Amino acid sequence: MKSLRGQLLFFWVLLFGMCAALAVVMLTLYRSSAGAQVAAGRGATEQSCRAIAARYAKSAGPPAPAKPQVDLLQVLLQLVLIETPHVEGGVWQAAGGQLAYAYPTYEGSGVKRDVPAAEQPLIVEMAQLAARTQQPQTDVVRGSREALIVSACPLAAPGNDLAAWTMTRTNGGALAAQDSLRTGLGVLLLLVLASGLWLGFILLRGLRHVQRLENRLVRAEAEAAADGGAMPELPRTGVRELDRIVDGFNRYRLRFEEARAHLRAAAQQRSRDQRLAALGRMTGGIAHEIRNPIATMRLKAENALAATPERQGAALQAIVGQIDRLDGLVQSLLALVQPVTLAPVEVVLHRWLDERVAAVAPKADAAGVQVTLRHDAPASAVFDPVHLARAVDNLLDNAVRHAPRGGHVVLAALLAQPNLLAIRVDDDGAGVPASLQASLFEPFATGRADGTGLGLALAREVALAHSGELRHVPLEAGTRFELELPWHIC
Repeated sequence: MKSLRGQLLFFWVLLFGMCAALAVVMLTLYRSSAGAQVAAGRGATEQSCRAIAARYAKSAGPPAPAKPQVDLLQVLLQLVLIETPHVEGGVWQAAGGQLAYAYPTYEGSGVKRDVPAAEQPLIVEMAQLAARTQQPQTDVVRGSREALIVSACPLAAPGNDLAAWTMTRTNGGALAAQDSLRTGLGVLLLLVLASGLWLGFILLRGLRHVQRLENRLVRAEAEAAADGGAMPELPRTGVRELDRIVDGFNRYRLRFEEARAHLRAAAQQRSRDQRLAALGRMTGGIAHEIRNPIATMRLKAENALAATPERQGAALQAIVGQIDRLDGLVQSLLALVQPVTLAPVEVVLHRWLDERVAAVAPKADAAGVQVTLRHDAPASAVFDPVHLARAVDNLLDNAVRHAPRGGHVVLAALLAQPNLLAIRVDDDGAGVPASLQASLFEPFATGRADGTGLGLALAREVALAHSGELRHVPLEAGTRFELELPWHIC
C-alpha cells in the first residue's frame, strides 16, 4: 500500500475496528459485572416469587381458603427458596403482617428466622402494592455497597390481601467497579478517537502541502513545455520533513540551472564551430562553383577573339548561359543565408499539391518518369504556400532526376500524428549513397556533377522555419524525403 491516502484510510478502519472491539469488551464486562448481577438477582427473586404463588394456588386449590394455611406456606417457602441461593422470602397479609419467613440458603452459623428489620418497610410496601393491584411488583434499591432487590406476588385469598415476597442482595463493590470501568473505557475511547482525528488532521495537512507542491510542479512543467522555462523554486511548507525535501529539490534546481547554463554555452560554442566549419565548406563550394563558369567563359571569350565574326555569336551565347548559371547560384545562396520570413495562410491542400505536380510535369515527361499524387486528409492546412512550394518543388525535382526512365515518383500528404502534417516525396531510384547521407542537408553536398547541392539545404531551412523537420528515409527500393510540420501554425 504505497498511497498515503490509502494508508490513512487503512489506519482509520483499524482505529474504528479497535473501537468496536472495545465496545464488545465493555459489553462483555458489563454482562459479568454488577449490572449483570442485578439483572440475575432480579430474575431470581421474580422467578422464586412466581413459583411460590403458583405452588400455593395449586396446593390450596379453588376456592381459595378463608384463612391462609401458614404451615403450607412455610413448607412452600422452604421448597422454593432452597433452589435459589442467596434469596430469602416470606408471606405477608394485611391483617396479620408477616405470616411466614424462610432463608434456607443463609450462610450464617445458625438458621435465620427473622425478617430483616431494616428492609421490612420496603417489603411491606411492595407486598401491599402487589396485593392491591393483583400484579407482581419488583423494586431495586441501589446503595453505596450493595443493591437490594425485592419482588412481591399476589396470593389467592378471598380479601385479596395476601402476598408472597422474595428478596436478595448484590455486591455493591462490583457495581462501583462497573461505574469506574465504564468511565475508564469511555475515556479510553475518547482518547483513541481524539488521537485518530489528530493524526488524520496531521496527515491531511501534509497531503494538502504535497498537493500544492504537485500542482506547482505541474504548472511549471506546462510553462516549460510552452516557453522553455526553468525549473521552479518550490515554497517551504512549514512541515519540517516536507521542507527537507523542498530544500533538496531547490538545491538540485540550482545545480540543474548551472548545468543547463554550461550546456547552453557549450551548445552555442558548438554551433559557432559548426557554422565556421560549414562556412569553410561553403567557401570551398562557392569557389568551385564560380571558378568553373569563369573558366568556361574565359575559354569561350578567347576562342571568340580568335574566331571569325560568324562564330562569335555562339561563343557569346555560351557566355550568357554561364552568366545565368552564376546568377542562379547567387540567388540560391541569398535564399540560403537570408532568414526565411513566413506569411502563413490557410491553404486548400489538394489544389496546392496539384500545382506542385503540374510544375514538375514537363521535366518528368522529358525524363520518362510518372508522378502520382496521393492525398486523402486533411482538406486544408496553414503554412506559407510560396516558401513551402519552393521546398517541395526541389524535392520533386531531385526525385525526378534520380528516378530511372519508366520509374515512379509519389507525392503524398497525410496526418502522421493528430497535429502533424507530413508531405512525402518517394522515388524508386538507386537511393542516396551511404557516403553522402551524413552531409546530405549541407550546402554543396551533391552526388551529381551538374548539381549545386543547395536544394535540400533550402528545403530543410523552409521546414525549420515552419517549426518542422525534413528527414531522409531509405526505402527498400528508392528514397523518401519526408517534410513534417505542425498542422496548424499560429
